[in-house]
Amino acid sequence: MKVLISGWFSFELMGATAGDLMARDVVIRWLDEKNIVYDVAVASPFEGGIDWREADPEYYSHVIFICGPFGNGEPITEFLAHFNGCRLVGVNISMLDPLEIWNPFDLILERDSNKNTRPDITFLSNQDKVPIIGLVLVDPQKEYKKRAMHHQANESIMHLLEKKTGAIVRIDTRLDENRTGLRSAAEIESLISKMDIVVTTRLHGTVFAIKNGVPVVAVDPIKGGAKISKQAKNIGWPVVFTADNIQPEELSKAFDYCLTHEARHKTKQCRKTALQLLKGVQKDLLAGLANKGN
Repeated sequence: MKVLISGWFSFELMGATAGDLMARDVVIRWLDEKNIVYDVAVASPFEGGIDWREADPEYYSHVIFICGPFGNGEPITEFLAHFNGCRLVGVNISMLDPLEIWNPFDLILERDSNKNTRPDITFLSNQDKVPIIGLVLVDPQKEYKKRAMHHQANESIMHLLEKKTGAIVRIDTRLDENRTGLRSAAEIESLISKMDIVVTTRLHGTVFAIKNGVPVVAVDPIKGGAKISKQAKNIGWPVVFTADNIQPEELSKAFDYCLTHEARHKTKQCRKTALQLLKGVQKDLLAGLANKGN
């Protein structure tokens, strides 16, 4: 027995989703457990398999189509014609036509049809979880003139993230015009608070992260350091770089450190320090307002 595993990931630009790939991996796990030999049909941009159009149908006893809506039309009709001599199995699919009108499968374990409904098999997926990375980048700040190195700072961060595993969430802290669809300060801070780590060239990217116990890789985009560097030093946060003094290896180590429990604990200490240092500000402001001078 040799099986061909297929799905919408086997066709170019047919909207293959994370669910399709996770359902595929569940079926692969089942076949591996029984030592059943298989190939996986993939199309760009997916890799690690074969092109089903070049596959010899005589090599396969069964063809499994996994996940998604399934209807009578192209490219399915071409696919079915190519594997006409194989036993066809449908797993976790949503049949678009009533089964009594069109059902090309020899065995169908559908997600839903006009006759049956099952839970989606991605409930059985053992997908690894990855860090959620908040990316908060600053726009060029003209006020710093010749000391500004925003492009270099942001570029260093992007090079770092290319080599790290994680789901990147872009977060814009501007509210006069927000490029990430956030509408209020509460929305911005709430989103930052949900991150596992923040990587930023913004002061308030740094502050909001530490305030909410999220470790932050802070890169000051000003040569020699400016407000971000001063803020980090003032509250004792150690993971801060200046754009003119970034070593990729050190930046990578800092990122890894920020995913540790130690870093989480450090953010709480820094938040506590910040609150302690701010105790007198309200009093000083109100006293200054009350002082009418001579």
